[in-house]
Amino acid sequence: MNVSGIVIGFACLAIIGVFHPIVIKCEYYFSARAWPVFLVMGIAGLGLSVMIESDILSGIAGVFGVCSLWSIHELKKQEERVNKGWFPRNPKHDKP
Repeated sequence: MNVSGIVIGFACLAIIGVFHPIVIKCEYYFSARAWPVFLVMGIAGLGLSVMIESDILSGIAGVFGVCSLWSIHELKKQEERVNKGWFPRNPKHDKP
């Protein structure tokens, strides 16, 4: 029995669940200027994915890398949501 897909699926769910509040907090404390951190993490995750021989670990690293890259997009969207008033604005940041 091969459970690789199930393990990667649950890991994907967990990684997405962890990245959601991280993006919100990063936008609040650092604004969307934090995107280079996500770019480096994404490239590192994808790089590790192609070097790891284990299918499960390679898949998890790939999911992590893609989620990191997708977080760049979500940082921009989160900034828009803050500007619309859907999320609180950090009072220490300049007003738009």
